[in-house]
Amino acid sequence: TLPLADDALVLSHRLGEWAGHAPVLEEEVALANIALDLLGQARSLYAALGDELGSEDEIAFLREERAFRNCQLAEQPNGDFAHTIVRQLYFSVCQEPLFAQLAPHLPVAEKALSETAYHRDHAELWTLRLGDGTEESHARTQRAADALWRFTGELFEPIEGLAVDWEALEAEWTAGITDVFGRAGLTVPQGPRRHGWTAGSGRQGLHTEPFGRMLAEMQHLHRSHPGASW
Repeated sequence: TLPLADDALVLSHRLGEWAGHAPVLEEEVALANIALDLLGQARSLYAALGDELGSEDEIAFLREERAFRNCQLAEQPNGDFAHTIVRQLYFSVCQEPLFAQLAPHLPVAEKALSETAYHRDHAELWTLRLGDGTEESHARTQRAADALWRFTGELFEPIEGLAVDWEALEAEWTAGITDVFGRAGLTVPQGPRRHGWTAGSGRQGLHTEPFGRMLAEMQHLHRSHPGASW
């Protein structure tokens, strides 16, 4: 469960960066709630590992960059609001059927499934609103879809120990994204989703440049005051 936990932790932090910066107050609350859901999922998934990697705080705040196994999609910077929404759409359209497959075998997946259904619905509604909105909102959403497309193939790289039908998962994801983009008036990107060093690299501990800066910010307080407690 380590890669799934890292996905949730990293994306949670990215969404938390919108606090105080979201375009409207309602969205600041919505993104914060999604971030908290993901943080809760990360904690539950880390707990499922037992103590093999240490406490939750040690796993989150004391590992080096190469020890994280999150997909590169989750670590991508927020960009503008459309960029954040498309990143969330790509991620949650995968996570919902993934947790549905895992629910019979992984207790935390059942709760995560209901949360992820809301995350997907939120991302879909905003994709439709932005894609079918003004000329500028449409253009920004299409640019985000194109820019993030190359990171989506890694979502379906098999993770050892997880009983998942990855081909079926990818087919369901592709159908879901195609449907949403069609209704939003967006074009499904045609470029490859697996190529070069990006295919599976996050799962192997190789990350994009922005991740190092994000990790330094996320871990700064804990590393500055080791052993501190509230």
